[in-house]
Amino acid sequence: MLKIILLILVVLIAALLVVAAMKPDTFLVERKTSIQAPPEKIFPLINDFHNWTSWSPWEKLDPTMTRTYSGALAGPGAKYAWEGKGQVGAGRMEITGTTPPTQATIQLDFEKPFKASNTVEFTLVPQGDSTEVTWAMSGKSPFLSKVMQVFMSMDKMVGKDFESGLENLKAAAEK
Repeated sequence: MLKIILLILVVLIAALLVVAAMKPDTFLVERKTSIQAPPEKIFPLINDFHNWTSWSPWEKLDPTMTRTYSGALAGPGAKYAWEGKGQVGAGRMEITGTTPPTQATIQLDFEKPFKASNTVEFTLVPQGDSTEVTWAMSGKSPFLSKVMQVFMSMDKMVGKDFESGLENLKAAAEK
């Protein structure tokens, strides 16, 4: 009986590893919203990390979180590091490129609860009296990440935070 249980366990683990190995080597999470403001009003909220406290969905999760700003005040070279407990973990961001007022690219490096490096891109497209804002994050999926993706969707996990952040950004820009 013990041999049968062990054999079933080995087969289940092997199946999990095979399914994980078939997952894509990269991921993309993307959300969009329409904001009743011109890109020139929205862009500074993204391009200056000091403004993220007004709209980022992660800023209010840990009131004890420490923030460090360095480099340029805004735009390429601006850096933001954080360290907190629980859900916010620790990491850093750096704005690596911009095309004001329509695009910003950010290098996002997590240290805790796990190490990861991703690229974040904000795209602002004027549409009459409003602006379509796209928030996208992409990166590599190492094998451990692929195993986790068997049980949870990166898109669903991070996407809801992007949706919340875009709603907050909308509220801040439409004031």
